[in-house]
Amino acid sequence: MLEDEYIAADPRWSDKLVVVSGCSGGGKSSLLSEMAARGYPVVPEPGRQVVKEQLSIGGDGLPWANIARFVELCVSRAMFYYNTARPIGKPALFDRSILDNVAGLARLGLPVPEFLHEAVRRYRYSPRVFMIPPWKELFSRDPERRHSFEEAEAEYVALLAAYPAHAYEPTIVPRKSIGERADFLEEQLGYRPLHR
Repeated sequence: MLEDEYIAADPRWSDKLVVVSGCSGGGKSSLLSEMAARGYPVVPEPGRQVVKEQLSIGGDGLPWANIARFVELCVSRAMFYYNTARPIGKPALFDRSILDNVAGLARLGLPVPEFLHEAVRRYRYSPRVFMIPPWKELFSRDPERRHSFEEAEAEYVALLAAYPAHAYEPTIVPRKSIGERADFLEEQLGYRPLHR
């Protein structure tokens, strides 16, 4: 993409930029991998990328070290993904949105800078957001996910409130097999599932 083609918060694509959010460790990444296999463009979660990068360079932009810096890095990455998305044909599926990061700061009782509120206002995704509910049997910790299941549940509850507060409509994805979840998502998006 040439510099002149890089447009911040370009609204022409917003209805085809679909967010899949919800509980950390609830099977979101597995679902999005299946959707990618079905031909949907999938945008990765900025948070996990930022953690890997910060760990690799000894940076402190980590949720357990400097949460404000971590959120700013995640929002910047999310804006880049939004600005470069070109969902031709099928909608692009985003693993979380800018709102996830901003709501995380608010949930922790930390100040949210005005520029982050402005990012949430300007970067609008499709009005319908798909939420992955907590699923304790699937949850596990790893080098990028160090929080507990209870913290993941609290995050989910906060997101269920944050999305409607910002004029989004959450749709809960049922706890089913990956294939069944993918079928559900395709049906909800108006596409006939390829795998039955």
